[in-house]
Amino acid sequence: MAQMNMIEAIKDALRVELKRDPGVLLFGEDVGKVGGVFRATEGLQAEFGEQRVFDTPLAESAIGGLAVGLATQGFRPIAEIQFVGFIFEALDQMFVQAARLRYRSGGRYNAPIVFRTPFGGGVKAAELHTDSLEGLAIQTPGIKVVVPSNPADAKGLMISAIRDNDPVFFMEHLNLYRAFKDEVPEGEYTVPLGKANVVREGKDITIIAYGLMVHTAIKAADELAKNGVSAEVIDLRTLVPLDIDTIVASIQKTNRAIVVQEAQKTSGAAAEIIAQINEKAILHLEAPVLRVAGPDTVYPFALVEDAWLPTPARIVKAVNQTLQF
Repeated sequence: MAQMNMIEAIKDALRVELKRDPGVLLFGEDVGKVGGVFRATEGLQAEFGEQRVFDTPLAESAIGGLAVGLATQGFRPIAEIQFVGFIFEALDQMFVQAARLRYRSGGRYNAPIVFRTPFGGGVKAAELHTDSLEGLAIQTPGIKVVVPSNPADAKGLMISAIRDNDPVFFMEHLNLYRAFKDEVPEGEYTVPLGKANVVREGKDITIIAYGLMVHTAIKAADELAKNGVSAEVIDLRTLVPLDIDTIVASIQKTNRAIVVQEAQKTSGAAAEIIAQINEKAILHLEAPVLRVAGPDTVYPFALVEDAWLPTPARIVKAVNQTLQF
C-alpha cells in the first residue's frame, strides 16, 4: 500500500471517482489551476479538463446552488467550501435545498452532493477559518456528516460519500492534512458511512471522539495506562449516521464513558451522543457521561487557542472524575 497524508489520500479518492464516473464534477474557489488553498485538487484539472474540474466565483451561495442544480440533472457534484466559516453563505443551498430535495420531490430527485470543507483549530489561523460547525449539520435532517481522522479513512469515506445518493457534509480537520502519513489502499476502496472504529481496546472506560480529537484521546489513553487505567477509544468516523450500536457495545463492557469534541460545549455532537447513550445504555452506566469540549465562546485568536482547545490533560481529568464517581 502507498504511504499518504490526508491531503494526498483525499486527492487520490477524488481522482479515483473522477476516473470511474463521468458524472462526477469538482468545483469551488481556486480548485482548478491552483489546486485549492491546501492543494487537495492539485493536478486534477490538468488530468480531467476544465469541464470537470473548474473554478467558481468567490460566492459560496452560488457554489451550493450550482451543486443542487447539477444534482437534479444526474451529476454527482463535489463542491469545495474553502473554509468552514464560509458555509453560512451557502446554508440555504446545503441545509434547506439539498437536504430536503429527495423528501420534497417524493423521491423523484436525489441530491448526491459532497460538500467538502476544512475545519478545526490548532494551526494559528484566523477565527472564521477554524470553527467546528458540525453541530449545525447534525441537526439538519437529510444530510450526512463525515469527519475522518486518518488518511485511509479519509479516502474510503470520501469515495463512499461521492457514491451516496444523499448530500454529505465532509469535514476535513486542518491540523490533520499533513500531520502524518499512513498506509492507504490503492485504487477503489471504501469505508462505509455509519460504521465507527474501535481504535484502542480497553475495559475501564470508553472515550468517544472524532476527527483530530481521536488522536488527543489516544494520547490521553496512553497517559491513563501509566496509572493502570485501561481506556477504550472509539473513532466515530461519521456523526450522521451515528453508529450508536458500537458505542453501546463498548459501554456494556466498560460501564463508563466520556465524549470529546473540539467544538463549543453546548448543543453539539457530544450532547446528542450522550442523549442517545442515556436512551439506550443507561442501565449499564456506573457514572454520568461527561463532555470534554471547547468553551462556549467565539473561537479565539491564535494567541490563546492552545488554552481553548481540549487537551489530553483535560481528558485524563474527566476520566478520573468519572472513575471516582
